[in-house]
Amino acid sequence: MPTGSTERVSVSYRHFELGADIATGIAGYYTPEKEVRLPYNGREVLYVVGEAMLQSSCCGVGNWVYVAVPGYVVRWYASNEEGRPVSEVEPISDPAAREDLTRIIENRESTDRIQFM
Repeated sequence: MPTGSTERVSVSYRHFELGADIATGIAGYYTPEKEVRLPYNGREVLYVVGEAMLQSSCCGVGNWVYVAVPGYVVRWYASNEEGRPVSEVEPISDPAAREDLTRIIENRESTDRIQFM
């Protein structure tokens, strides 16, 4: 994309099955628990709240709430892949928007573990 271009790039986001554990190797899993469509500056931001669990015999155990932010919703449930809906999203790259959204989400979800995808 040329410098100064206003072209928006969207990517496919395959939705997780909410409430289903997803293994992360031999040390634990994470569980997406809810999807939120947050109105923001005339657009909608999709974020996913879940819980991660670390289970390791050598290092103990731990769990925490996380938020993953795929981006702005471009087309909701645009298609279906392997039985799960796929939406088009625009990743959020603007640092000011990320900072603002981080504050908003921290207040709504009581976690500071927020990752923009």
